[in-house]
Amino acid sequence: MSRLDRYIFRQLGVALLAVTIGLAALVWLTQSLRFIELVLDRGLSFSVFIELTGLLLPSFLAIILPITTFVVSLFIYVRLASDRELVVMRAAGLSQWQLARPVLAIAGLAMLVCYVLNLWVVPRSQAAFRAWQYEIRNELAAILVQEGVFSSVGEDLTVYARYRDPDGTLRGILVHDAREAGAPVTILAESGHISPGPNGPRVTLENGQRQQVEKVSPPPGSPAGTPPQLRLSILSFSENSVDLARARSGEADSRYRNAQERTLDELLHPDPAEHIPERDLKRFIAEAHQRLSGPLTTITYALVALATALTGQFRRHGGSLRLFTGIAVVVALLAFGLTASNLAARTPRLIPLIWLNTLLPGLASAWILSGAPGWPQRWWFGRRGMGAAAS
Repeated sequence: MSRLDRYIFRQLGVALLAVTIGLAALVWLTQSLRFIELVLDRGLSFSVFIELTGLLLPSFLAIILPITTFVVSLFIYVRLASDRELVVMRAAGLSQWQLARPVLAIAGLAMLVCYVLNLWVVPRSQAAFRAWQYEIRNELAAILVQEGVFSSVGEDLTVYARYRDPDGTLRGILVHDAREAGAPVTILAESGHISPGPNGPRVTLENGQRQQVEKVSPPPGSPAGTPPQLRLSILSFSENSVDLARARSGEADSRYRNAQERTLDELLHPDPAEHIPERDLKRFIAEAHQRLSGPLTTITYALVALATALTGQFRRHGGSLRLFTGIAVVVALLAFGLTASNLAARTPRLIPLIWLNTLLPGLASAWILSGAPGWPQRWWFGRRGMGAAAS
């Protein structure tokens, strides 16, 4: 690597590191706001909050690193062009591809980082994140019950306590349990306390009523088509207990894992014993191709940046149409890539769209950097000559 290569590579590396860290921190901050309630209102420790939200960072980095590579490459080379440094380098005899070497080197390193993230780090971090969520929802469900608040423990269990004594005893308790389909239960109790149980936290209630709405078949002789009747069943008790966790024995070990949690081998060769639905099998295949193709977009976006910066003339004032064109191309590629991934997850025969979106723009940019061979040379060099004369 020549001195000029090291000069440009150093600028690219510092800028890429700063922009990637800054953007990742911004995305992490916006995404972690939905978990801050667990610390402020639910009593979860700050260290658990940091660990839980930190598990999201690898997936953020895998997504934004190709984008930041494009932004940094375009910004550095446009600045070099506006400061006439590229003119001096070309006068020294450097070709387009020689000028492109630092960007290709930094993009290659970023691509390797993305492969490590996509194939190893992200699946493990997503699995750990889902496990934390599962534990908070089940094993740590007791921290979700706060006095004076209707606390949702899962989607179909709500607990309310008017206040909590210093010793942890709950007073004025209401529990609405809709986990059993078609038979919701509402429990009112004077007091209670939370204790560990065989399947997770359990609230033991004292001196209360259990109210359940049940469907009763129509009495004999009713007209055909008569809908079932609803009957309110009320039971008074001196002591009753309700499990706050949804888990049952062995359920934690068999928790269904989504596509983001699985390794590449599990996506391409799922275990038949899991009886995975056909819809999810299609998603697994699309996710596998997305992981393999995603890091290559780092090279593609870098080539788009080079084709934008090295084949046009940039001035200190004006001449920014080509710059906006390059940005618009990458924005369009991101939008098309998202659409292609969604379509491929539903229809596997559209998976080639993922690879087409990944490779074709890079090949087209490389063709432009090479001088557009096969294109009418008079037109191509005439356009470049007019741009050079204008500068």
